[in-house]
Amino acid sequence: MSAKVAVIGAGFSGLAAAAYLAKAGLQVSVFEKNHSVGGRARQFRTDNGFVFDMGPSWYWMPDIFEDFFNDFGSSVAEHYSLTPLDPQFEMVFDDEVLALPSDYQEMRMLFEKIEPGSARQLDRFMEEAKFKYEVGMKEFVHKPCLSWAEFLSPVIMKNSLRLDLLTSFHSHVRKYFHNRKLLALMEFPVIFLGAMPRDIPALYSLMNYGGYSLKTWYPQGGFIKIIDGMRQVAEKCGAQIYCDTVVNKINTKNNQIHSLNVNGQELPFDAALASADYHHAEQLLDPQYRNYNDTYWEKKVFAPSCLIFYLGIDKKLDSLKHHTLFFEHDLDLHAREIYKDKGWPTEPLFYVCCPSKTDPLVAPQGMENLFMLMPLAPGLQDTDELRNKYFKIMLRRLEKHLGMSMLDKHIVYQRAYCIKDFISDYNAYKGNAYGLANTLMQTAVFKPSIRNKKVTNLFYSGQLTVPGPGVPPSLISGKVAAKQIIKDLSRKYEAAF
Repeated sequence: MSAKVAVIGAGFSGLAAAAYLAKAGLQVSVFEKNHSVGGRARQFRTDNGFVFDMGPSWYWMPDIFEDFFNDFGSSVAEHYSLTPLDPQFEMVFDDEVLALPSDYQEMRMLFEKIEPGSARQLDRFMEEAKFKYEVGMKEFVHKPCLSWAEFLSPVIMKNSLRLDLLTSFHSHVRKYFHNRKLLALMEFPVIFLGAMPRDIPALYSLMNYGGYSLKTWYPQGGFIKIIDGMRQVAEKCGAQIYCDTVVNKINTKNNQIHSLNVNGQELPFDAALASADYHHAEQLLDPQYRNYNDTYWEKKVFAPSCLIFYLGIDKKLDSLKHHTLFFEHDLDLHAREIYKDKGWPTEPLFYVCCPSKTDPLVAPQGMENLFMLMPLAPGLQDTDELRNKYFKIMLRRLEKHLGMSMLDKHIVYQRAYCIKDFISDYNAYKGNAYGLANTLMQTAVFKPSIRNKKVTNLFYSGQLTVPGPGVPPSLISGKVAAKQIIKDLSRKYEAAF
C-alpha cells in the first residue's frame, strides 16, 4: 500500500500507532504541536542542571513495553535500562510509614504483621489478580470495542463471573482485608484508572498484579527514554515526525477525510488517526461530522487533573524514597471532592517522586530532583493563589515526614503546572491529566469510539478511548487503532485492484 496516513499527536499512542502503520508499508506523517515528542511524557532541563520528567513516573506492567519493542524485532534493553525499586514505594499514614517491599515474601510478612491472616489473603487476592491480568490483557484490551460481539469469545464467556465486571473494586478488596492501611495499599493502584474504588470494576485488581507482583521499575534517564525508543522504532519503519506543527482543520468530502490543514497548508491524506485529546480532535471537524456533542462530554466522568510542582533541592534528603504517597487523610474524602463535589480538596492526599534517588543524572551532585503531585477535579479555577496555598500544605507535610524545617530555603528551582497548562500544552478537555475514568459505564463499548461513525477513514487513540487511561493502555490504544486503519485500507485497496 502507498496510502498516506496522518497521525495527530506524538504521545505514547501516537508513536505506537505510527510505528505499526509504517511497518505495514503506509506513508505515515506524525504532527506534534509541541516542540518535542512525548505528550505528557515530555522532559525538560533547567539551566542549573535538573532534568524533569513532566508526567508519567510509575513503570508498571513491564511486559507491555517489552511486547511493543518485540513486535519490531527489538527489545526494551536495546533502548533503555530498567532499575527495580526496593521498596517499591512508601505510604505515609498519620501514625506510621509503610514501605512496600519488592520481594513478594517480604510483602507477605508485612501484611501479616499488620493484620494476622492477611498473608494468605494476599496470596488469594494476587492469584485472582494474576488470572484477570492474563485474561484481561490478552482478551480485553486489544479489542477495538466497536461491538459487544467482540467479547463473545470462549475464554471470556467461560470466565465472565471470575472476571468480576459487576463487582466494585471497593467491595472486592474488603472480601480479603479489613485493616485501613492494607485497604489503602490495595486500593491505591486503581487511582491510576481515574475514579473512586467504589466505581471501578473489580476486574481491575489486575493493576495490583501488574504493579506489585511484576514490580515497580524506573527507566534510567527517565520516561523520555521510552519515548526516544518508540520514536526510533517508528522512524526506522519509515514514519516522518514533525514537531512544532499544528493541525488546524480536518477536511472532509463524501464522508471521508481528504486533507488536513497543517500549519496553514493543506495536505492530502487517505486516512487519519487523532491521538491528541479526543474532544479537541473533534473540534477540528465540521460539527455534523463529530461523534459526540458537548452535552455528551459534560456527562462523562473524567479522571483527575493535578497540581504538580517540579522542585530542585540543593541538598540530599536521605530519608526520602523514590516514590512516596502521603495518605495521612481519608482517601474517600479526597476522592469525593474530585468526583462528586468537584472542588479543591480540604485535606488532600498527594505524591512525591524523587528520581535522583535512583538516577544520578537528573540532578547536580549533592542535590535532589522532586516532583510533587496532588490530584484534583478537572475544570476547576486555577490561580496562582490556589497553587501557592497547596504548595505550602504539601511542603509542610513533606517537611514533617523528613523531620526537618525550612525546606523552602533549599529550593533552587521551582515550577508549577496545573489545569491551565494541561489545556495550553495538550488541548486537554477541562485540563484533565489522565483521560476518562474506567468506570463500568465507561468501559469497552461504552467508551468514546475508536472510529468516527460519520467519517469512514478517521480513527482515534489515546486515554479518552479504548482501552483507557495510563501509559500501557495508551500504548496499546495506538496499536489497536493502527490495526483498524491497516485493515480498512487493505480492504479499500483490494477492492480497487
